[in-house]
Amino acid sequence: MRTLFKRAIVGLTLALALVAAQSPAIAAEKKSFRIAWSIYAGWMPWGYASDSGIMKKWADKYGISVEIVQINDYVESINQYTAGAFDGCVMTNMDALTIPAAGGVDSTALISGDYSDGNDGVVLKGGKSLKDIKGQNVNLVELSVSHYLLARALDTVGMSERDVRVVNTADADIVSAFVSPDVTATVTWNPQLSEVRKAEGAAMVFDSSKVPGEIIDLMVVNTDTLKQNPNLGKALVGAWYETLALMKDGGPKGTEALTAMATASGTDLEGYKSQLATTKMFYTPAEAVAFATSPELVKGMDLVRTFSFDHGLLGEGARTVDAVGIAFPGGTVLGDAGNVKLRFDAETMKMAAEGKL
Repeated sequence: MRTLFKRAIVGLTLALALVAAQSPAIAAEKKSFRIAWSIYAGWMPWGYASDSGIMKKWADKYGISVEIVQINDYVESINQYTAGAFDGCVMTNMDALTIPAAGGVDSTALISGDYSDGNDGVVLKGGKSLKDIKGQNVNLVELSVSHYLLARALDTVGMSERDVRVVNTADADIVSAFVSPDVTATVTWNPQLSEVRKAEGAAMVFDSSKVPGEIIDLMVVNTDTLKQNPNLGKALVGAWYETLALMKDGGPKGTEALTAMATASGTDLEGYKSQLATTKMFYTPAEAVAFATSPELVKGMDLVRTFSFDHGLLGEGARTVDAVGIAFPGGTVLGDAGNVKLRFDAETMKMAAEGKL
């Protein structure tokens, strides 16, 4: 689901994006927008916002229309966004950096929705501690957030990727691979994580709660589109927090919303609640603003960009880790300030927190 796409098509997607680009005069008149999303615990609110009419209500308020489109292939949704087929898309912070931003598409993290707080983990079969992973083959989606988590985990016990052998495995095959006797180590995310943990002798020896705030789930919007059409950002943020307020409602309306999200994600209410328990959702805009303006976000993105550069994910022309600039609220910039392609925004969420939407 939340996988990184290799660099082979970056040039193609950038070319398509440039072809699809409109002149400023035309873009300023744009009233209809398309947003892509895919199945994951922290992104289910987008589907519900669309189905329930919440998104339409907020779009109507600002005189625009917003179509929320579910894409079954997460990577493909980001590729299509990068190519200009969508105005916004849900994705992780690492994918936002290494796909659209590295491909030259200026993108804004409009909403910091949550971070993985145990939804991603390292599981061993027959091992009791992370150190037991040394010398083993580790099945995971190569160059994904799972790969990143493995690198961070190894670092905590004085090891590196040289101490293991990464075996690239599609996320759809992770569970079936781990139950075979030949596979003894894996790194994956929920719901696959909950399934591999059920295997005989399986033990989770490291999870994303030990690196809080580093695997972030975002709503990313094309920066130029957002500048020319700020009402899009207002409508998206308004719809998002109205939906999250329902999720926190302990009454029938809240249960109805959560049940609908659970069904759409292929589980039941209790199953969905268990996934939310390991997802640090920012249920209020004030929480999200605090995170987006924190020094911890800058530190986390520094780790992410370093991993990305070390694995050749910042583009073929990236000669240093600073090749792609990342801007944060308050003016801090990591990397090339003259080539900022990923921007973390807090202003629209702040408007929501202050009741100004």
